[in-house]
Amino acid sequence: MAARLLLRRRAVTPFMAATLVGAALIPSNAYAEAPEDLSKKPIYDDYEAPLPKPTTPAPSPFSGTIPTTESPNQKRGPTPTDRLAVQIGKARMFLYQQATAAEDAVNSTMDKAFDLEKSFTQTVASLAPPRESGEKLMPGLVYVLVAGMAGSIVTRNRNIFLRASVPLALGIGAGWLVIPVTMNNISSLAWRYEQKFPAVAEAHIKTRESFQRGWQIAKARSGMSKQYVDEKVTEARDVVENWVKKGK
Repeated sequence: MAARLLLRRRAVTPFMAATLVGAALIPSNAYAEAPEDLSKKPIYDDYEAPLPKPTTPAPSPFSGTIPTTESPNQKRGPTPTDRLAVQIGKARMFLYQQATAAEDAVNSTMDKAFDLEKSFTQTVASLAPPRESGEKLMPGLVYVLVAGMAGSIVTRNRNIFLRASVPLALGIGAGWLVIPVTMNNISSLAWRYEQKFPAVAEAHIKTRESFQRGWQIAKARSGMSKQYVDEKVTEARDVVENWVKKGK
């Protein structure tokens, strides 16, 4: 068996040697450079290594963060913190609106109170008589109060209508006699307020007209009575004078 193997090796060796000699004697093309292989990158060209892909660092077991597998182009929805921030913003806006409304209401109320106070003070100041009139309020008001008390004393045993009307009438009459300028201002102010109620203003006009007619009638009758008394006094004086002349 070993002899066979040695014989085969000896037969193959001369054949391989003949083949190599033939290949050397046959002419063939020799190239200075190796043919360009597009699949391989030449070693002399600038070679740009591909950039490494970004890799997310492995989470530390002590950091407490959870790695996410979201892609960069994927939109992230609102988190509970974002929703809580929106609700807090709405609550703050609601509280701000309520505070603004309360402040406006307080300012409006204060403005109305100041306007009312200003109107009251101006009204009271307008009732006072001017300095050039020479009218003084203090003694005049005392006289009016005394006249009203006198009317209440006089009518204390009368009916309720007289007890209510006589002191008022005496006080108003004393006011027109003692402080006419002030009473005129009060009458003008009362008339301005009465004009806001047409029924009251009309009743006031009718009452004043009736008083004016009664005053004119009383004045005319007083004039007639005075004239009648003067005539009677003149006649009586003439009669007395005639008697005196006849006695002489």
